[in-house]
Amino acid sequence: MKILVTGGAGYIGSVVTAELLNAGHEVIVFDNLSRGHRSALPAAATLVVGDVADRKSLNLLFKSHTIDAVMHFAALIEVAESMKGPELYYRNNSVGTLTLLEATLSTGVKKFVFSSTAALYGNPKRTPIQEEDTLAPANPYGDSKFLVERMLSWMHEIHGLHYASLRYFNASGAARPDLGEDHSPESHLIPLILKVALGQRRSISIFGTDYPTPDGCCVRDYIHVLDLASAHLLALEALSQHGRLIYNLGTGKGFSVREVIDVARRVTGHPIPAVECPRRPGDPSTLVASAEKIQKELGWKPIHSELDRIVSSAWEWHRRHPSGFGDKI
Repeated sequence: MKILVTGGAGYIGSVVTAELLNAGHEVIVFDNLSRGHRSALPAAATLVVGDVADRKSLNLLFKSHTIDAVMHFAALIEVAESMKGPELYYRNNSVGTLTLLEATLSTGVKKFVFSSTAALYGNPKRTPIQEEDTLAPANPYGDSKFLVERMLSWMHEIHGLHYASLRYFNASGAARPDLGEDHSPESHLIPLILKVALGQRRSISIFGTDYPTPDGCCVRDYIHVLDLASAHLLALEALSQHGRLIYNLGTGKGFSVREVIDVARRVTGHPIPAVECPRRPGDPSTLVASAEKIQKELGWKPIHSELDRIVSSAWEWHRRHPSGFGDKI
């Protein structure tokens, strides 16, 4: 198939692009490069620079290429940033996706895989979280994705769109020594910890130590980016037989901020000083997935997601690329 991957120069999008190519698909990447990297893209991918909010560019793209399916990763993802400027998130994530959906449907493309988030669940009432649990986002980032899921549901019901919504928990790790995580600004815990080990930061901040968790810190479910990518390929294939698929992507195991720091200390051999700070607005205390549904229905199984393996792969990437994709070491 010929797959359009929006945001394909970003962290997860670039890994999925590589895996699609490995599986024999043709990939068109559509990315405005505001937070992605040209050098993250495999040579076999075709890059078209543009923004999902630009309908004219999308119309030209669909006119120039016969697209069989869309995988949509183009989004802003920083919770803290969304709490300061929610309008950015609704415009980019929600309105931008609506523009993309309009362009997609106008050309008759009926397969759409959406990069969603565990942030839809807000502060969940039970753990592990199941797909049918209440959706109550605790921040504008999560809410901007929630609005997209509502759009997708109606587009399915009214226009016959076949879609998969994949709710990520904490994407992490490096796919290869030359393909890893490079955000600007960086807010993800593991890369920030590793920057301390590299001497690029003095310490790692622990935001909140009074949560109702075993050690008082936030608890998250970490899933390796390669396991995320494999789920996308399975979901894409399944859309030939299913009209709507909604899955959590996680391991069912949670680790606190302190536990992740301890693993990083062991993996890197560095002391990694930690500083306790007040809670950040919009941070749920615990987000751990039940991924039984996708395992049962599609046979997906995370095989790279032991925490030590995640941190080790990320550490290899950051040591080789201390300046991210701009680094030539």
